[in-house]
Amino acid sequence: MKNVLITGGSRGIGKACAYAFSKEGYRVFLNYNKSEEEAEKIKNDIGAIPIKADISDVEQIKKMYDFIHKNYGKIDVLVNNAGISQVKMFTDITEKDWDNMFNVNVKGMFFVTKEFVKDMISAKEGKIINISSMWGVTGGSCEVHYSAAKAAVIGFTKSLAKELGPSGITVNCVSPGVIDTDMNGHLSQEDIEELNEDTPIGRMGKAEEVADAVLFLASSDFITGEVLNVNGGIVI
Repeated sequence: MKNVLITGGSRGIGKACAYAFSKEGYRVFLNYNKSEEEAEKIKNDIGAIPIKADISDVEQIKKMYDFIHKNYGKIDVLVNNAGISQVKMFTDITEKDWDNMFNVNVKGMFFVTKEFVKDMISAKEGKIINISSMWGVTGGSCEVHYSAAKAAVIGFTKSLAKELGPSGITVNCVSPGVIDTDMNGHLSQEDIEELNEDTPIGRMGKAEEVADAVLFLASSDFITGEVLNVNGGIVI
């Protein structure tokens, strides 16, 4: 049985990924930080193994690695999904806002990948899929720190793909558009209607549609360093 670790796996896109990988026969390790109730529900539904850890804390990541490595062996697929967002005028962004955004969305991804990639390198195989955003591709007004962090995810993906390719490891990125998850819960109905009009498909995306893209990249041995845009055509 193959093992997949999904960070931020208790809600939204991460949750959809958990169900998608479970359906394909993977043992699912579900990292979460605050959403314990949601994580337990997924555990009951599909037998996922929930692990509480703040990915911006390297010591908690090391403990998560030790638990998985000692009891279940290596992770075959790593989905770096955990992330936060914030809508704020650039002039109102504080140093704390900036640091928090990068600590979770970039440094957390770095910590998790650095810890779990060791076993992949030893095994000469593995898949790493990072979740960015369309704002990491185009930039988003009033989301400069979020856009910058998600652009960093793309740079991280491309560079690491070149470095790990000789070790048989693929590294790819999924860049979702406007997806119907809690992260976009702040959008007004007017905002949603305007975004739908700007999207050729004419609607918001579903978390399950992003999960399908993640699963596809996890199944390929020859796609690496790519950014797969799942956005209904809003960014072409």
